[in-house]
Amino acid sequence: MTLNKILNKQLLIGITAGIILAGLAGFAYYAFASSSWLSVKDIEAKSTEFVNSELLQGKGSATVKVLGKEGNLYKLEVTYNEQKIESFVTKDGKRFFPQSLEMIKNSVAGSKENTKEDSDPVVSTVEQKSDKPAVELFVMSHCPYGTQIEKGILPVAKVLGDKIDFKIKFTDYAMHGEKELKEQLNQYCIQKEQTAKYLTYLECFLKDGDGGAENCLIQSGVDKTKLSSCVAKTDKEYKVLENFNNKVGFKGSYPGFEIFKSDNNKYGVQGSPTLVINGTQSQSGRDSKSLLKSICSAFNNPPKECSTELSSETPAPGFGGGVAPSGSSGNGGCH
Repeated sequence: MTLNKILNKQLLIGITAGIILAGLAGFAYYAFASSSWLSVKDIEAKSTEFVNSELLQGKGSATVKVLGKEGNLYKLEVTYNEQKIESFVTKDGKRFFPQSLEMIKNSVAGSKENTKEDSDPVVSTVEQKSDKPAVELFVMSHCPYGTQIEKGILPVAKVLGDKIDFKIKFTDYAMHGEKELKEQLNQYCIQKEQTAKYLTYLECFLKDGDGGAENCLIQSGVDKTKLSSCVAKTDKEYKVLENFNNKVGFKGSYPGFEIFKSDNNKYGVQGSPTLVINGTQSQSGRDSKSLLKSICSAFNNPPKECSTELSSETPAPGFGGGVAPSGSSGNGGCH
């Protein structure tokens, strides 16, 4: 199979009828075969090699990252010439699908109004169930899209309480300078040692940003002496600020933040935000209603709290209140 056409300099993969037919011919068997899942690392390596060697054939270079799982497929993001295309590959890495095609047409051609389906929550169903789902949200503290999903997930964390194992974690690099490194050290320590005060602090910080951080510590009742001791100990262990000042351990032009490096590697985290539920990346919408439904899909027996009505409005990116503009996809990130 070869790439027959590149639509233009910006947009990347034109697919031939041969690719489509070959994919469809193998889909029924390969997509639903009982073979085991390849690792995220192996899938990304195989898909990247396939796209560059077989599809692009020397016409530039693309990168591929796994976004999560959908049924028995890995969902991929292929990036080429700063453009991104959603693609899929079977769990065993044997069949690549350049795009998904919508099979439901709008009843009114050209309508600008959302259909009921369009306005429904974007829910990512979790296949791996548990009695107490593990919910891990990887962000950068100053990434506007990280703060966006944090604002959406906080009401969910409050509603579900100790029925889930909820943790905010950080990507293994920071894109917003020294202030982000320091804030993440603070948040790591508050969550670790003063857990009951963390969500209150985070809610305040998401509203007020850097200018209100000191006041948020006071409002949430954080013991600042204890916090300072933890930050100093953690910084010494991971050399966060030392490496920043000495330009050591950078990823490209961005300083490292390696407290959760092993988890970043384990889940294939490549940017902020990345939501992981029961060990699988989730592509849930960032509004509270979608996030509640996505997380509740991971329970063996969903509790009554899963019936709670939460807002379906996507929070605005960045600090402060408000909602995202109408029609916003809510899928931006810091990569």
